Amino acid sequence: MFFSQANAASGMAVHDDCKLRFLDLKAKRTYRFIVYKIEEKQKQVVVEKLGEPTDSYEDFSASLPADECRYAVYDFDFVTEENVPRSRIVFIAWSPDTSKVRSKMIYASSKDRFKRELDGIQVELQATDPTEMGLDVIRSRSS
Repeated sequence: MFFSQANAASGMAVHDDCKLRFLDLKAKRTYRFIVYKIEEKQKQVVVEKLGEPTDSYEDFSASLPADECRYAVYDFDFVTEENVPRSRIVFIAWSPDTSKVRSKMIYASSKDRFKRELDGIQVELQATDPTEMGLDVIRSRSS
């Protein structure tokens, strides 16, 4: 296994699987969403969960832990006012108020470098509770 050292500043490497699964989502639409987790002991970001193409937004939001930070990517399909089908890849930095301060700091300090590894993100959201990443919020940021 190879690890990218792009996250050297925060000490977090990015497992190749993170990028490979993202490319599958972006190019092949193999997944509806990907949830990423920082494994502190291994000092790396890993894939925690992959969402099937048929999974709903509710399935996605239910896969984020209520009291732990995560990064996530969601493939959002919508129809414009002109009735044109569109898709946006949304990056969500999930940092609930109830998560540990240390965890919030690690996720915050690693976010930009991790995000740069995922080429093709079109919308970014920072969310501390589910209302900050609701479909209405994503829709308004995507158009």
